[in-house]
Formats: sequence, C-alpha cells, structure tokens
Amino acid sequence: MYIHERDNWTDFRWDASEVSLLQEKVFRKQGLLYGRLSSLGFDSKLHAMAENLTYDVVYSSEIEGIRLNVDQVRSSIARKLGIDSVFFHHDSGNIEQARFPLAALSVENVKYTAPSHYVDSVVGVMLEAVQHYDMTLSKEKLCAWQAAFFPTGYSEGSQIEIGKYRTNEEHIVSGMFGREKIHYIAPSPDRVEEEMEKFLAWFDGEEPVSSVIRSAIAHFWFVSIHPFEDGNGRLARILSDMLLARGEKSEFRFYNVSSQINKDKNHYYDILERMQHGDGDITEWLVWYMQKLVDALDEADTIVTTILNKSFFWQKASSVPMTERQTQMLNLFLDGYEAKITSKTWATLAKCSKDTAIRDIQDLVEKNILIEDIPGAKRPSYSIVYDSEDLTQFFSDVSIVEENGIPYLKALYKGKRPINERILKLDAERYKKGDLPLSNMLSKYCSYIAS
Repeated sequence: MYIHERDNWTDFRWDASEVSLLQEKVFRKQGLLYGRLSSLGFDSKLHAMAENLTYDVVYSSEIEGIRLNVDQVRSSIARKLGIDSVFFHHDSGNIEQARFPLAALSVENVKYTAPSHYVDSVVGVMLEAVQHYDMTLSKEKLCAWQAAFFPTGYSEGSQIEIGKYRTNEEHIVSGMFGREKIHYIAPSPDRVEEEMEKFLAWFDGEEPVSSVIRSAIAHFWFVSIHPFEDGNGRLARILSDMLLARGEKSEFRFYNVSSQINKDKNHYYDILERMQHGDGDITEWLVWYMQKLVDALDEADTIVTTILNKSFFWQKASSVPMTERQTQMLNLFLDGYEAKITSKTWATLAKCSKDTAIRDIQDLVEKNILIEDIPGAKRPSYSIVYDSEDLTQFFSDVSIVEENGIPYLKALYKGKRPINERILKLDAERYKKGDLPLSNMLSKYCSYIAS
C-alpha cells in the first residue's frame, strides 16, 4: 500500500523528541553561519552565493544522472547576478578537485564560458526561486519551471509532456528491461490537479512549524505526488530551498542540501521509498534531511573561513608587486584548489615551464608571500604567509581529529576560545608526518581568527 492510498495521507506526523534536537542544531548552525557572514562585504557575499548556487544546480542535476559543465553553470549565474568578472578554476569541470564542493569566487580574471540554452534555463529557475522566495507559488509558475528544464521537449531521447501536469501513470522503477523493480506508483493522473491544489495552498499558507521542517515536508510531499512526467526531483529541491529562504528572510543562499543528497543518494532513494510505503510517520525522513542540512551548513562554514582568510591575506599583501600569473596562482591556492604548493604543481596549473615556476616561487619567497615548509628539503613545498607573526603562541591543545571521514583541526585560541576548523586530508596527513609545520597549518586555516 502506498502512502497516497491512505485517507488524509498528507496529515504527516513525526516523533518530536527525535526531530527537535537536530532542528535546534540546524538553527544554531544557521545562526553561526549568518553571524560570520555579517563581517563580509556585499561583493564577497554575492560571490559566495554564486558559487554555492553553481554547485546547487550541478549537484541537483547530477542526482538525476544529468552532468552539467560547471564553468557553464557558473558563467550563467555570474552573468544573471551581474558579476562582471569571475575567476575560473583550471579544469574546474572536475568539481571534486576543488578544496571542498564549494569555493569562494575571486574577481581578478575574466573568463566566461558561453552557457547552453539548457543551463541558462535551469539557472534561471533556481535564481527566480531563491531571489523571489516570498512569491505566491502557482500551478502556472511550476509548469513554466518544469518546461524550462526540457527546452527541446525531450528527456533522455524521449519526448515528454512539458509545461503541464502529467496525463500518464507514473511508476518509479529500476533494473533492466523485463526485470524491472517497481519502487513506487504515484497518484493516478486524474488526482494530480486536486493533490497539487492542496499542496500549493499548504506551501503558501502558515502553520506553527519551522521552515526547516516545512522544507523537508515540501520535498517529500511534492515527489510523492510526482505531478510531472520528469523534473520532479529538481523542482522538489528548489521548493525546499525556497522555504528555507522564507524562514531566513534572505535572498542570499550560502548552503545547499543538493550536494549532501548527491553524496548519499542511495540512502536518499531508500528512505523516500520506505516513507512512500509508510503510514504518514515521516520521522526517519525528517531526521535524515536535517542531518544533510547540518552537513551543508558545516561545508558552508568552511567556505566562509576560506573567504575570510583570503580577504585577510590580500589586505596584507595588497602593496606587494606581483605578476598577473603569480596573482592567479595564489588565488588558486587560496581557494584551496590544490593543497600543496610545489614548483611542479605551479608549472602545471600556470601552464608554464618548471624553471618559470621556480622563479615565480622564489620571487614570492623573497617577498615573504611564500615560505618553505621544510627548509632544505629535497622536494620543497611551500605555504602562503597570511601573517608574518607566528600564530603558535596563541593556540594550545592542537590536535587533528577525524569525524565522519573528515579531518578537523581542533585547538584552543588564547586558552579559552575553542577552534574547530575543517581541513584538507592531505594537510592532515602532511602535518602528522611532519611535512607541514604547525605554524604554517595554523596560518593557513586560522589567520582570520588572530586578525
């Protein structure tokens, strides 16, 4: 029996004792994130949001098995937000090579990749939804958004219904032809109009439930109705973002749940299937969804650290003469594209000879912009000098702790302020081996704290 076959199937319920603690954790992390963001200027916020939305669009599509060109998406978002210059990571089509799934945009270089009509359409939907989060949601708007996902009227080579609710039965299946497994059968087409009227009234209504819970419910409710022949998952995630934005009363989006869902998509589909066969108790879905929000907020917090450290560095180094190539390379390393600065890495990224890379690096060492990690090492590596002052005097109880496979630098700042900074695995390994001095690691991840 499917959930929609039950009477009053949308009277969802949950175990408040299980949900409330995670909900409070989400609220606390939202508050901390926006508190830290308050110290950033408007341009920095705009660039951080552009990069976040880039990966929101990319990952949301990837969940559905659609791979988008990251540069095209980033370019489209930048143009629509009116950002005149955007620095693109070398070969940024490989999004896993970036420091974290998000990275702060820098504005030192202009390089646009012409977006395809499809990418432009998808980006337009996302921006309209988050920038006009308080708009009344209508059938017409949803149908227009769904049509934008399929500008040719085709999906995976097959013609589909676009710009209107489906008129066919919708079965969620997997497996080879002839051996398919049916995971879910959505409400019959003759019920979709009535079910969506109820959903839209709820979406724009008010109830004594937090925006976090409403975001999770909207996602589950919408995909359970499955009102369109295709595009339901992407629209569900956009509607979730809209409700989070309404709760925060902010058109700026600095974190996204799509990247977290994409990392755990098998679990995502499993939970949805169990809930769609359930009796309306969606506790498991709410707990899982809110944990993904916690993870997304942690990831966003890391990006803010990157932005703050980068801003701090350029304030200190603004008067130091550098070539355009040196500036570009430093921005790549500041954004965390590569963890380890070596002449070989520099030459590869800058597309220059190794001799040129060595000259660039030595020049920056002489200018106290870079410092050799281990003096006299056979294969030298370098760290960026954020501040000439040795920060080790301010930090105590320093340790590297791994949580859920992610390394964190934990310490006490001036004996009382706890520090918990997410760091690169390579840096954690280098530190443990003695290849990355503590002073250089603290400078890389904690300079903004001592500024």
